[in-house]
Amino acid sequence: MASEASAAAKPVTPPRLNPVRVPIPEAEPAERTGDFGEVLHRYSREDAVLEARRCIQCRRPWCVEACPISQDAREYIRLVAAEDFDGAARVTLRDDPLATCLAKVCYHYCEDACVVKKKGVPIAIRHLKRAALDFGRADLVYVPSRPVGQRVAVVGGGPAGLMAAWELGVRGYSVTVFEQEQLLGGLMQAIPGYRMSDADVQVDLARFRELDITFVTDTKVGIEFPPSALLEQGYAAVFLSVGTSMHRVLNTPGEGLPGMLPALDLLKEVNRGARPPLGRKIVVIGGGDVAMDAVRTALRLAPGAEVALVYRRGRAELPADPEEVQGAEAEGVRFLFQRSPVRLIGTGRVDGLVVESMELGPPDSGGRRAPVPVPGSEATIPCDTLIVAVGQRADLRGFDAALALRTTSQGWAEGQGPGYATGIPGIFAAGGRSVVYAMGAASEAAAAVDAYLCARRGATPGPRPDPFGGSTPFHLPAGYTKPIRL
Repeated sequence: MASEASAAAKPVTPPRLNPVRVPIPEAEPAERTGDFGEVLHRYSREDAVLEARRCIQCRRPWCVEACPISQDAREYIRLVAAEDFDGAARVTLRDDPLATCLAKVCYHYCEDACVVKKKGVPIAIRHLKRAALDFGRADLVYVPSRPVGQRVAVVGGGPAGLMAAWELGVRGYSVTVFEQEQLLGGLMQAIPGYRMSDADVQVDLARFRELDITFVTDTKVGIEFPPSALLEQGYAAVFLSVGTSMHRVLNTPGEGLPGMLPALDLLKEVNRGARPPLGRKIVVIGGGDVAMDAVRTALRLAPGAEVALVYRRGRAELPADPEEVQGAEAEGVRFLFQRSPVRLIGTGRVDGLVVESMELGPPDSGGRRAPVPVPGSEATIPCDTLIVAVGQRADLRGFDAALALRTTSQGWAEGQGPGYATGIPGIFAAGGRSVVYAMGAASEAAAAVDAYLCARRGATPGPRPDPFGGSTPFHLPAGYTKPIRL
C-alpha cells in the first residue's frame, strides 16, 4: 500500500518542450488570390496528434486564462494528444457554442499566452480545436435545463447575441433573438469566405435546435420599436448586443466621390454572392481587421490590380491580427505606413488620395503613440477605387436615452452597471472588440441576467449547467488563477 501511495504522489514529468510547430497546411499565395477558397487547411489526424503532443500541459492553464470565454483548451489538447477526438470535440463544444466559426477566425489570444512561445512557436491551439471538430463527433445537440417560465429578448444575432441566447437557453429560459439582417451572425457575415463562411455559422446554429430559442430576422429594434417596448411585451429581461454595423467616415474633402466604398458594405455584398467591379489602382484606408479583410478581398475581386493599404501609424501599431497582416503581405498588398488622408481628388470619380506623412509622438491615453502630421509632406496616391475601413459604430437610433449606454472607443454600446446593466432595470448591454471578446462579455451579461431573474422568482443563481444534460456544471479548470486579457 505504501509503495502505491508513493507512486501516486510522484509528480508527472511533463513532456520535453518542442519549440517547432507542425506546419499548418496553407494554399500558395500565387494560387489563392484567384478565388475565395480557404487559405488555411485542416491538419491531418496524424499531424493534429503530433502538434497536440507538443503541449506541456502547464499546471497553470495560461491558455484558458487568456481566453475570454474560458475555453478549456488545455483539456481538449490533452485529449487530441491521446487520440480521443470524440472527447476533445465534446470539451470544445461544452464551452464554445460557436466553435466551428472560432476554430477558423478566433484571434487565438490563448496562443499569445502559451508558455511554449517563450522558446519557439506556440501550440496551434485554434487549429487543434478545428481538428477536434473535424475528427471527433461534433454533431452534438444542446439540451435545455428544466424550463424556468421566464422569457428573455436578445437584440442582435451576432456573436454576443448568440452566446447570450445559448447561455440563457441551456439555463431553461425561453429566448427570442431579434436580428436586423436576413442572416444570423452579425459582423461574422462580413468575414471573407477564404477565412470562414455562412455554412460554418449554420453548422454551429444546428446544435441550438433543441433549445427554446426563436430567431426573428429582418427586424430592427430601435427603428420598429424601442428596446424598452420588449419589457412591455412580456419579456422579463432584455440583452442588447447591437454590434458595430455602421461604418465611420473620413470627414475629408471629396468624400462621397464615385469609386469610394465603405469596407463593411463591400464585404457583406461579396459574401452574398456579388462581385462588384473595382478599378486597377485600389487603396484601402485603415489598419484593423476589417481593413485587412477588405484589402485581401480587393485582391481577389481585381486580379492583377495594384492594391495598397494606407495606415496613419507604423507597422508595430497595426491593430489587425498579425496572421492576417502576414497573409496580405504574402499576397502582394503594398503597405504605406505613417500616412494620413487629407482629401480625395477627382472629376466625376475618385482619381487620387492626398495624404500627409505622420510622425509618431508620445503614447496617448491608451498607450499607443499618437500620430503627428509632418508639415509640407503632402503627396498624392493615384487610385480609382478607395475603400474606407476606419472603424465602425453601433446603430443606436430609437434607443431609449434612459438606457444611459456607454459607447466604447471602438464603437460598441454597453451598460455601465454591474453585469453590464443599463439605466433601465431588466435591460443589459454588451459587446467586444473581436468575436470571442464579444462572446465573453455576453457570457458575463447572461450570468447577470440570470441572477436578476432568479432574484425575481426567488431562486438561487448558479453556474451554467452542462449543455449536454450532464450533472457537472461549468467550472474553471484546475490551476486557473485569474483572467489574462491581451
